[in-house]
Amino acid sequence: MRLGKRWSNAMNSYHNRLGRGVVYLGSSRMGPGHPHYSQTQELAREIANLLDCTTWTGAGPGLMDAAIKGAQEAGKAVGGFKIGKEAGEWTTSKFHPYLPSETYLTCRFFSARKHGLVDAVVRSSSSDKTAVVALPGGVGTLDEMFEILALIQLERIGSELPVPFIVMNYDSFYAKLLDFLDDCEDWGTVSKVNKCMEQKQEAHVNKSLKMF
Repeated sequence: MRLGKRWSNAMNSYHNRLGRGVVYLGSSRMGPGHPHYSQTQELAREIANLLDCTTWTGAGPGLMDAAIKGAQEAGKAVGGFKIGKEAGEWTTSKFHPYLPSETYLTCRFFSARKHGLVDAVVRSSSSDKTAVVALPGGVGTLDEMFEILALIQLERIGSELPVPFIVMNYDSFYAKLLDFLDDCEDWGTVSKVNKCMEQKQEAHVNKSLKMF
């Protein structure tokens, strides 16, 4: 109980100090040589400039790193919730290779990281500029995506102040998943996922986020 309260207080301190913003979910395995890395870096830079908000990630390698670098290029704040050992990594580390220690927390469990990322997109006022951007990824990314989508459908997030949920379907990466969700709607196992937007071009994303 004490550890839970300590974590919650630390998390709230980071959110209050850095500000809520756009959360990026994505693969830790797609490095600088992958085309999705450069696309993510450009996207994060443009969104950070557009919304003038904090960029939040899992503070890991791959597409999370691309989003951080894009926001830094825009000169905007970044924050993160790091796991000691990401998928594809051989070593465990509590420290980020270049982010200042006051901009991220290292989590022992994935559930704690998800908690931090979810709270980073909760809008407490109409002036908060937040969104979720789902980039290509694996099991961990899907876990985060579906938890947040479930919270949106249960109206635990965005019930009064909507939070955009944007799927970056680079190279049709999520095409089969989106088809599966359509089938689930037809079977009546999920309600209409109308807050999940398929976008392929950064310009379309920026146009959607200009609603803020």
